[in-house]
Amino acid sequence: MEGNSLCNKTAVFFMISFRQLCIVTVSLPLCALLICFVTAYIFQQDDIHETHCRVYNVIPSISAITGISPQRYLWRVCVAFHIGPRVIIASMYHTYYRSLLSSQTPGPSHPGSRGFWLLNIAFWLSLVEIAALCGVTYISNRENYPVHEKIFMVFMFGSLSYMLATIKVFKLVKPNMSDSERNSYLIKKCLFATSIVSTVGLCVFFLKHRLLCHDMAFSWFSFCEYLIASANMAFHMTVVLDFPTEQLIVAQASPGL
Repeated sequence: MEGNSLCNKTAVFFMISFRQLCIVTVSLPLCALLICFVTAYIFQQDDIHETHCRVYNVIPSISAITGISPQRYLWRVCVAFHIGPRVIIASMYHTYYRSLLSSQTPGPSHPGSRGFWLLNIAFWLSLVEIAALCGVTYISNRENYPVHEKIFMVFMFGSLSYMLATIKVFKLVKPNMSDSERNSYLIKKCLFATSIVSTVGLCVFFLKHRLLCHDMAFSWFSFCEYLIASANMAFHMTVVLDFPTEQLIVAQASPGL
């Protein structure tokens, strides 16, 4: 009765499945990236295959296919629509995990202040990753390469650190996992491992390209970059496993509630 009374006194203005919102949010940069790659590879090969050492190259970098016109306009628009929901998702995770930490019974195994500290770190790292994504999107390598390169490093640091912190927090707040929660946890760990291995390869092939000008080194660098981007998007897509039935609601409650 109390729940029905509360619903009757609340005016719902907007409601959307959180799962659908997350799928659309991740699909925006993914679809934009595919379109940029295909169109640039077909129509602008000379522009996207130009490298620092001018060596043979097969796979263009993400910066190359999203930094040329008109692809950069599509990429920037899709990232712009992607950012807002990302902030909402980060806030949702932060609030949800905080409630789980607060509800745990105090005891020897309770994470205590360490859990809240790690949760806050994960939240701020997610915001760093989002801000860095904006930076590498709107400051292209063709416009200002030194700044673009440094922001990309910040993005990599923020992304990997956020993944690690999220995995640690997930383990803390869910010591006894259900089958679906265990699947989400294992998928997150596999995607984090993929990102780490790909990052090592990215650094190795970047140095081979910049310092030794090896043929195909930049192509392997780009391949690692696509793996990192795919693992990153897949990691964020695991939100649909963590919040399968939740709804995002904009409502106005009656005074006194």
